[in-house]
Amino acid sequence: MMKTKVLSLVVMFFFGTFMVFEANKTKKVEVKGNCGMCEKRIETAALAVPGVSKADWDKETKNLEVVFDNSKTNVDKVEVAIAKVGHDTKNHKASEEVYNKLPGCCKYERTAEVVDPHAGHKH
Repeated sequence: MMKTKVLSLVVMFFFGTFMVFEANKTKKVEVKGNCGMCEKRIETAALAVPGVSKADWDKETKNLEVVFDNSKTNVDKVEVAIAKVGHDTKNHKASEEVYNKLPGCCKYERTAEVVDPHAGHKH
């Protein structure tokens, strides 16, 4: 009887652990930027999104690796937060006003337009 209870608890523990990891997603997002100040700004913006547990931007590849709880947030929300601090992503472009306030070393080459994933359908 005691062995059955212990075994049940062990199984429940492992199942619970699996469910916690299942909710975490890791994605890479291209984010425009240049330097260490950009890195700090991008990572801080991503980490401010509720549900994000890790954000690591590489200035060489221009990729942000972000780990988040899929039940609390998504990549789109992370990209919006990053655009609000002045950095373009594939799906969200920073406003001219915010981009123009970036320090000179942080001003990256901007593309003409960002693809809007919601274009062509209503919400």
